[in-house]
Amino acid sequence: MTEVEFHTGVADPVAFACRLLRKACRAGVRVQVTAPPATLAALDRALWTFDERDFVPHVRQPGASAAVAARTPIWLASQAGLPGAPGVLVNLGADLPQDLGPVERLIEIVSGDADEADRGRGRWRGYKARGLQIVHHRSRPGAEG
Repeated sequence: MTEVEFHTGVADPVAFACRLLRKACRAGVRVQVTAPPATLAALDRALWTFDERDFVPHVRQPGASAAVAARTPIWLASQAGLPGAPGVLVNLGADLPQDLGPVERLIEIVSGDADEADRGRGRWRGYKARGLQIVHHRSRPGAEG
């Protein structure tokens, strides 16, 4: 069964995702990230620049060859469920994934913006309707550093 975590009230979801993805990469964990196109573009840029001492290898999917995707730990995609996708999914505001079959762990990052919080609550209800247990982490102001 898929493990679901929600991080809510996140001041800067892209920066939060960069730190999370760097940590996953260092631990050898492969991750697929889903988000609306503008958020994916911002994350793609941020992964190149958020820390001058680090590089977080990532690829946009679909688009990369199967060989490149297989050796790249972080996939950025507009939708979940791509063939061969990693078993960890980070969602930065994309719609509720239809099929969570291959996803072992799903991490939702939700900003404090009222509209995004409403969309996040909708995804929460969707996961609950599927019978999934959810772990909730509320961000505290200044605690994301």
